[in-house]
This record gives sequence, C-alpha cells and structure tokens, in this order.
Amino acid sequence: MKRWTIDRRAMVTMGLAALLAGCAVIPKGAQRPGPVDTPTGEPTEALPTDETRHRIALLVPMTGSNGNVGQAIANATTMALLDTNASNLRITTYDTAIGPQAAAKKAVQEGNKLILGPLLGTNVPSVLAEARPANVPVITFSNDTTVGGPDVFVMGHIPEQSIMRTIQYARTKGSQNFAILSPGGEYGERAEAAMKQAVATFGGKVVHTERYSRGNTSIVSAAQRLKAKGGYDAILIAEGARLSIQAAGVLKPGGAGSARLLGTELLSGESSITKASAMRGTLFSAVSDSRYKRFVDSYEARFGSQPYRVATLGYDAVLLTLRVARDWKVGKAFPIKSLRSEDGFLGLDGAFRFKNSGVVERAMELREVRANEVVVVEAAPARF
Repeated sequence: MKRWTIDRRAMVTMGLAALLAGCAVIPKGAQRPGPVDTPTGEPTEALPTDETRHRIALLVPMTGSNGNVGQAIANATTMALLDTNASNLRITTYDTAIGPQAAAKKAVQEGNKLILGPLLGTNVPSVLAEARPANVPVITFSNDTTVGGPDVFVMGHIPEQSIMRTIQYARTKGSQNFAILSPGGEYGERAEAAMKQAVATFGGKVVHTERYSRGNTSIVSAAQRLKAKGGYDAILIAEGARLSIQAAGVLKPGGAGSARLLGTELLSGESSITKASAMRGTLFSAVSDSRYKRFVDSYEARFGSQPYRVATLGYDAVLLTLRVARDWKVGKAFPIKSLRSEDGFLGLDGAFRFKNSGVVERAMELREVRANEVVVVEAAPARF
C-alpha cells in the first residue's frame, strides 16, 4: 500500500477542494463538516435532534458481496462533506445487505428526509415501499432506467447515453450504414435498442446485427459473420476492452479497412485499447475524467486504497444535496422539484440533470483511440 506523508495528504485534499470550488455548493457560513454516522443495522438509540442539519440517509451494502463497493460510496460522501466544509448535513449510513426495506424503514423512522441509494435497481421497490408513504424521495446509484419515477431519481451512468452520443458524432463524420456486435443478455439488448433509437433520431440505417455469447471465440465468429456480410461503414462493438480488441482484429486487422469502429463507455479507462493497432480510430463516449484523477489521489490519501469508479456518484450526490439545501429549510420535506432543474448540477463526473422520467442525463465527451493514447476529440459541454 502506498504511503503518504502528512504534507502530501493535505495538498491532495486542498487540491480537490479547489477543483470543486466552481461547483458553488459550499453553504455560506459553513465552518465544519456535518457528522457521518456509522452504518445502521441493529437497533440503536434514536439520533439526536437536529435543528441546523438536514438528515440524509445513505442506503448502500456495507457487508456481503457488494460491501466494498458500498464502503467506497460511503467514503466518497465523507470526502464530499470534508472538501466542501459542509455543516448543514447529517448523513447516516444504513446497510442494505441486511434487507433494503428494513434499512429504508429505519431511515424513515429516524427522520431522514432524503435517501441516497440503493446501489441496486432491484432494491428500489423495497426501499420505495417505506420511502413513498413518508414523502421521502430516493436518488438511486443504479443505472436501471426502469425504476425512475416522480420520486425516484436514477443517478447511475446510463449505457444508452454513451451510445447515443457516439452515434450522433459518427453521423457528423459521414457514417450512414451501421452494424452492431452485441452480447446476449440485458446489456446487449439495451445497446441494440439504443443504437436503433440513435439512428432513428440522427439519421442513417441499421443494416446488420450480430449477437454472440461472451467468450473468447464467440465474438470472433460473430465478427467473421459480420465481415462477410459487408454493406456497413460503421460498427458498434458493445463490449469491454478485451473482447473488443478480438473483434477489431477480425474487422480491421492492423487497422486496415474503411469502416469506422465505435465503442461504448466500457472502454473508458482501459489502456490496453491503445496498444492494439486494430482499435486505432475507434470512437466512444464517456463522462469526463478531468476531475477523476484528483479524486482518486485524495481518496487513496485518506483511505489507503483505490476507489471503485462508482464512488463518484456518492460524492456528487452530496454536492447535489448541498446545492438544493440553499433553499431547503431544515425539518421540512425535501423539495423534489429542485431536482428537475433545467440547469442541472455539476460534479466530479461533469454536468448532469434529471429528466422528467427521473433518469439522469449526463454531458459526455467524445474520445478517439490512437497509438498509445486516447484523446478527447469533442469535449463534454460544461453546462446544459
């Protein structure tokens, strides 16, 4: 584990705080961070009365198979409170691994007016069963768009938005006839639907769809079938780096060929794609990483480990809450309508806002794979 000196730790913390100063979420007069309570599962004494702090519940798994992910999100919320010097929030963590409905019930009983979480979309109905009667909105970290609603806001990164953005850009570069390689299962189905919607929106035609079962040879066979068909000038490979490289090796060996390769957000942060000649020129979209590196440095300095990528959602959820808290009176119901601001919010992952469906809309940048690097060819808009 990397060791950090006290001076280095302070520099990283100060740097991250300065980076986010432009978010303008620090309440006037804030002097110290609000408390972050320990995970709640077993019966405990009631929380003390708060007259100056909003009570916010964080519902994530703190134990079990996803416990490390939940802990990373909880750590990130703590960082956000410290970095913004926020004194008007009390965030209490409730372990959904012992039962999401039980966690939500306790969160409501203890007077929390907003729920951040759960992590899994499958847990939302159970949480909502307790939250909705109490008029407590839910901001889930899931990317399951089907759970969004009037009081449920989906904050996770949505794969369809990456594909829509990439297709839109490819159309401006002349791509007309699209093909797709997609894996069996939910992700592949969502990728196919997103591509068809994007082409219907921005023009062009979907000429071929090839599906495969995830494996070392199945995607290669699918790529060979697709190559034999021809008739396309752009190919979306809805896959991660390892299998995308294998498919690209068939479709554009050594980088030869006129068809443009398109990827998804699954390629973000994967250095291996820059070493494969067949991947050169591949376009894909993702949220900006311009703030992420500094977040990672600060997280590692404080907690001695690397965060999960999803941890930024916890950080940004706190920034969002602080922004709303400017006009939110302590003890009153959370002003749900403020989440539907057309201007949106700014966080580590860039600008975002919630649509009428409750699903997040994110500003994304366009990236291109080149030899030994991935470059941003079109920056994400700074605001909506």
